Amino acid sequence: MCRLMAYMGSPIIIDKLLYQPKNSLVNQSINAKELEEPLNGDGFGIGWYVADANYEPVTFVSINPAWSNRNLRNLAPKIRTECFIAHVRAASVGEVSESNCHPFQYKNLLMMHNGGVENFSAIKRQIREPLSNEFYNWIKGQTDSEHLFALLLDYLFKHTMTITPDTVIQAFEKTFSHLNELMKYHGIHEAAYLNMVVTNGLFVVATRYVTDPKETPLTLYHSEAAHYAVENGVGQISSTSEGDKAILVVSEKLSDEKDWNLVPANHFVIVDHALNVSTQPIKLSA
Repeated sequence: MCRLMAYMGSPIIIDKLLYQPKNSLVNQSINAKELEEPLNGDGFGIGWYVADANYEPVTFVSINPAWSNRNLRNLAPKIRTECFIAHVRAASVGEVSESNCHPFQYKNLLMMHNGGVENFSAIKRQIREPLSNEFYNWIKGQTDSEHLFALLLDYLFKHTMTITPDTVIQAFEKTFSHLNELMKYHGIHEAAYLNMVVTNGLFVVATRYVTDPKETPLTLYHSEAAHYAVENGVGQISSTSEGDKAILVVSEKLSDEKDWNLVPANHFVIVDHALNVSTQPIKLSA
């Protein structure tokens, strides 16, 4: 089912989140604690923004397990950024290949997904058919995740050229509504789990959603404070650093502390450019 993490805030060395906590994302790649299957070893990816260099993010993906990748181990203590996302993959739809590794990038937008759409092959053609040529040809891999991101992008850019949290939210709601219609039409009764994160480096919009209201969506948490530090493997979200602020959105808590807020079922969590955090319900058209 994969594991993911998004960070926005004061500049941070990403090693502090990827490796240093006892339940870091890299540790979750081999021993996730909030999933029945603890192994997420079918590749990984990170994406980060360098604001004074380029508005488009840097991405690094690999089919190697995160726990054994020497390049990631070498890079992580040397990357300092105000916004990054990271993902460790347990392959469901699509082979183990770099083109199927998250995050997926379109210009300055990044997206990653924790979850899956059962019997995706039954609706794959219908997902692709309404896409503009640009987004149809943009798809390089096989995953349900990338196809849903393409559909979201198509909705987004058909209706606006101004990318804001509100326009991303509207595109998500149209994407999920269309997915529900296709699943119903093709008789797919198994729930689709859709914890998805989109960022442009200036804001984050994430979803905790499941198509069947009788089912419980996968876990998704957020935490906000002035500063994030790690001591002896224990992450500490503190408010002692004046002028600092740190926001985390994660599929699995990095620590046993009480600083993690579970996102309500079938809700968005939004981090705006000023690092304000809010949640709102996902509203789908009938």
